[in-house]
Amino acid sequence: MYALAIIRYRRPFEEIAPYVEEHRAYLKDLQAQGLLLASGPFDPRVGGGLLLRVPDADGPAALDRIRNGDPFTRLALAQYELLPWNPVIGKEGLDTL
Repeated sequence: MYALAIIRYRRPFEEIAPYVEEHRAYLKDLQAQGLLLASGPFDPRVGGGLLLRVPDADGPAALDRIRNGDPFTRLALAQYELLPWNPVIGKEGLDTL
């Protein structure tokens, strides 16, 4: 199962900035587990996006764990919008990542 996560900051970026490295370390761990395919901030810096791949059998629960484990969520700095996604064009390329 693929999913898009839209992360929206709940506070001004100046209050988010001290926690960006902790957030990125969390994302690197998700990438090492094969759950995160890509991530990055929006421009302007109002949040960011994640492209996720989680096991089909555990999809919704896995997405909840990803959201809840993020330091941005635990510290109430941002909110997640989790969107299960069914890519059609380009799926073969994603499947090889």
